[in-house]
Amino acid sequence: MEILLKEEGTKGSATAKEIDKSIGTMTYSIAGKELIIIDSTHVEPEYNGKGVGKEMLYKIVEMAREKNIKIIPLCPFAASMFRKSEEIRDVLKS
Repeated sequence: MEILLKEEGTKGSATAKEIDKSIGTMTYSIAGKELIIIDSTHVEPEYNGKGVGKEMLYKIVEMAREKNIKIIPLCPFAASMFRKSEEIRDVLKS
């Protein structure tokens, strides 16, 4: 699985791909130079429970750390992952 980040204007996404097929997307809004808001997560049904959403979130967290950006997780999946995973809370907007 490969995770590709893309930003265009005030929107961004992490897309999970396997070979030549998209298997999931996590979208975010760029709310400023130091803040993004994770809006939604979609994973193809046959990939549910296989860590696709987690991998996309971790790719966005990695990018946030590199750019010194904080994250507001409005998406229920992302919010749940931040509650469960203490190791990624350093990028959480308090």
